[in-house]
This record gives sequence, structure tokens and C-alpha cells, in this order.
Amino acid sequence: MPLPPAVDALWTDMEAVRGQILKEVEGLSQAQFDWRAGEREWAIGEIVHHLTLAEVATGKLTSKLLKEAGPSTGPFPADLRAFSPVPAGPPGPAEAPPMVRPESGGRADELVAAMRAARERSRQSIERLAQVDPRPLRWTHARFGEMDLGQWWMLQAHHDADHLQQLRAVKAAPGFPRA
Repeated sequence: MPLPPAVDALWTDMEAVRGQILKEVEGLSQAQFDWRAGEREWAIGEIVHHLTLAEVATGKLTSKLLKEAGPSTGPFPADLRAFSPVPAGPPGPAEAPPMVRPESGGRADELVAAMRAARERSRQSIERLAQVDPRPLRWTHARFGEMDLGQWWMLQAHHDADHLQQLRAVKAAPGFPRA
């Protein structure tokens, strides 16, 4: 299905950063997935799990908002060329809410497979997004405040990019296992 330009640009950004994440974790051992730079730091496996949980949550939010709106959502506006930016949140790191807090000790291959499966389901959500006006479909994010559905999906791409940097920092940390 061809996507409107704003949705296509969003999908392209999401896929680009996800591709980088998958490239970073490709071939890592279970020991590398489980290693922590510090007691309060996340392991690579936890980062992957967290990103998957967040993406699944955004997909569920999409279904919820579309169901609640019913047929009242108009078609995707032809003049909407870009989504509104994600609002700025408070400075500094944030604690993950319970619904997207990762578990430790997951098998590397299963975590990556779950991440890939979540992205396949997200494509379906993105195609649904491409059929409606996302601006009236709003939900409040705990850190960023009220956002429309397009902004929620933009946040997904930004969120992946933030955690890509975290993942790279784990791999560059002193003591990271080399095999």
C-alpha cells in the first residue's frame, strides 16, 4: 500500500534506525546481551526488550484510538506533509514506566525475533495510520504530555534512536565481553 508522504517519511525513519539497532546486535553472544556496565545500567538484552515493549504499546494505542474514534476519523489529509514535532520533555533520563520496563535474562535470539515480529505488526498499524487524520486521535504520554497519533509514532523512531546510542555505549564500555 502506498503511504502518504508524511507517513512514508516516518516509516523510512523508523526502519533506518531499527536497521542500525539490528546491525549493532547481530552476532552478539548471550554473554554480551546480558552484560551490564554497572548495577543500574541496562544490558543490551534489556534495551532490545524495552524497545519491543514500547513499540507493541504504541501499536496497541493505535488500535485503541482508532476503535474509540470509529468511523468519525476522516481520511488522511492530502495537505498534511509532516507530523507535528514530538513535544520536548523534561531534561535528563527517565525511568521506564512499568508497562515498558524490560526483564533481564531473555535469550538473545528470542529478543531479536520478538523485535522483528513487533516491527512487522507495526507496519499494519502504520498502514492504518495512513488512512485517517491522526491529529484528533490524542493520548497523554507520561513524559511528553498530550500527543496525536502521528506524534506517538514519531516518538517511536526518536526513542529507538536514543536507545541506539545507549546500546552503542554499552558495547564501548570498559569490560564489555568481546565474545
